[in-house]
Amino acid sequence: MNRKPILGILLGDGAGVGAEIIAKLAASGFYEEYCRPVVIGDVRIFERGASVCGLEIPMQVIEKVEDADWDQGIPVLDQKDLNPQEVPYGQIHIKSGQACLDMLRTAIELYQEGKIDGFCFAPLNKQAMIKAGCPFESEHHYMAHLFNHTDPFGEINVLGDLWTTRTTSHIPISMVSQNLTEETIMRAVRLANVSLKNSGIEKPRLALAALNPHCGEGGKCGREEIDVIGPVIEKAREMGIDANGPFPSDILFIKAFNGDFDGVVTMYHDQGQIALKLKGFDQGITIAGGLPAPIVTCAHGTAYDIAGKGIVKTSAFENAVKMAARMANHLRG
Repeated sequence: MNRKPILGILLGDGAGVGAEIIAKLAASGFYEEYCRPVVIGDVRIFERGASVCGLEIPMQVIEKVEDADWDQGIPVLDQKDLNPQEVPYGQIHIKSGQACLDMLRTAIELYQEGKIDGFCFAPLNKQAMIKAGCPFESEHHYMAHLFNHTDPFGEINVLGDLWTTRTTSHIPISMVSQNLTEETIMRAVRLANVSLKNSGIEKPRLALAALNPHCGEGGKCGREEIDVIGPVIEKAREMGIDANGPFPSDILFIKAFNGDFDGVVTMYHDQGQIALKLKGFDQGITIAGGLPAPIVTCAHGTAYDIAGKGIVKTSAFENAVKMAARMANHLRG
């Protein structure tokens, strides 16, 4: 890397472990290897995170990114919007939810202005953001709204070199089959393909999971593979996408983890999440696939049960920073 990208590092939910993770990595000198970080959030929350970890971190409080001088300590774009005394650890707070919405908006505006090259956010709390007035079901929908983005987008879960997208997400299992259509599956396929290309993989190898046991047993145990999934694979291949399958999901991830594929398209939420989290819960990351900017977070949540104890692991967020830097560098050419 000739010029390390400037990445926004968002503190996430103030009652969770985000500030502790970010403080630990700042103290270790991790960021300097991959990027030029700008912490976004209330500096008091950041200081509290450092304190519970027993760390003293040189900080440079700034009012605009242009003032950042990484020789003077880690720059903190102080949002001045979240008093730690009003946000005890381990509890859902409306104010913290509002701060999360605001820091996402700030980061997107900075990216659109060309002042940062992408960003990573520490874990958010959806309930807190919804209580604060967010009208969208997730931060991904909120960010798509802020970008005015109408092309396919969604969560890309990554562990090591394996990327996964899902056709359906936060819906009951009883509604999965009726939501598997050519349009929804193709959307997930296209999202996986373009996201992998944005990371520098020229010809992504994709595998699609079957829905039914034993891939439907030729129609004896369900027809989704024959009527919907199979035809989408053929159409994708006609479009130049290297799509394969469908494969029974109980063997697909064995193939994928062995390196046979770059990406897996699953039919429902837990079909991929169980495999990834069993394989490496402390390592996984989530990419905001399809959106214009490199946006990455750790796959785990706010960990309210250990927040404020200084014991949180940083490996997943490390991987998030590495990926955001990789994507930023690729997109810059």
